[in-house]
Amino acid sequence: MSVLLETTKGDIVIDLLVDYSPKLCENFLKLCKVKYYNYSPVHSIQKSFSFQTGDPLGPLAPQSDGGSSIWGVLSGDPSRRAFPALFHPKLKHIERGTVGMATVPHPSDPDVRLAASQFIVSLGDDTDFLDGKSAIFGKVVEGFDVLEAINSAIVDDNGYPLVDIRILHTAILDDPYPDPPGLVEPAASPPPSRAQLDTARLDENAADAPEEDGETAEKMRREREARAQALTLEMMGDLPFAEVKPPENVLFVCKLNPVTRDEDLELIFSRFGTILSCEVIRDRKTGDSLQYAFIEFEDKSACEAAYFKMQDVLIDDRRIHIDFSQSVSKLSDAWRNDTNAKRQKQAGRGRGGWGGVRELEKWRKYRNEDDDEGPSYGMVHNEEELREKASATK
Repeated sequence: MSVLLETTKGDIVIDLLVDYSPKLCENFLKLCKVKYYNYSPVHSIQKSFSFQTGDPLGPLAPQSDGGSSIWGVLSGDPSRRAFPALFHPKLKHIERGTVGMATVPHPSDPDVRLAASQFIVSLGDDTDFLDGKSAIFGKVVEGFDVLEAINSAIVDDNGYPLVDIRILHTAILDDPYPDPPGLVEPAASPPPSRAQLDTARLDENAADAPEEDGETAEKMRREREARAQALTLEMMGDLPFAEVKPPENVLFVCKLNPVTRDEDLELIFSRFGTILSCEVIRDRKTGDSLQYAFIEFEDKSACEAAYFKMQDVLIDDRRIHIDFSQSVSKLSDAWRNDTNAKRQKQAGRGRGGWGGVRELEKWRKYRNEDDDEGPSYGMVHNEEELREKASATK
């Protein structure tokens, strides 16, 4: 069970410990599902120790109530904003990237601690001072470069970054919990509210970036959503990695005559260089040509030469059209098949382990190598005590 947090510093993937912290995970999942965390600021950054987020308004907004559980959000009942947090005895703050709900003591029972929406992520190992205060429900499994960027951020005396760091979007892969009454998942991420915009500090690109028009802003939004969707496919196992690029040595040929065969195309295109595979795509049931094909060359330069020389050439009385392939399905299939085979072997069925590492490494050349009324506000403990502990770890 995983959740993707898209932040202004990059993407973070959190694995949820549903077997150990079911109610905490349910609360977090449902808040992500209704996009409650969108535009929540990162704050209370203690270098090599922890940071906190999860309140849509944050500590700079005087009208902030510190955040609410999903049950308080749906009911509007202030008494349901917080709920008792359970601390599993096996879960400790040992590793960097440990994720837990921020808690405060119950007003009438100090042995009970209450959680709402805010959560804490550890930025160092052995942050055991958080044990019993941050109720662990997950672990960061991807995005440690983002944690490092947050850890290195310039902050004020209260640990608030001088340049805004925010959660932009959340995505969940699988939700095992039934939706509470009244929960409606929005069709798209809602824009930030006026109150949230009023809390904005300096944007890291504001100083040197020109003001964007509507078309540019929309393009950037689509690109962010595309990156989030690609990472979701990676998390689901449909892509070997989110930044996978189509191969540069494969041509897409369309507008073929139905009578054109694989061997015909291979013979015609082989004058440009060695061909590794040439396949006319056919209907699975009838075997009829779908009038397009993929041709894989051994050498990229041969692929480029064929692209420039064969555009609009007549083959079997049809003027063909050529483009560079944008498909990554072959790469994904090779990786996925290798992964499944290894899983079967690991399960005792005689073949292959996790990850499809062999095929992933084989195709890694296509990766982009250039590619950041309830409880009080929500601090889980006394701020001075926290700073003293953080200072001791530096």
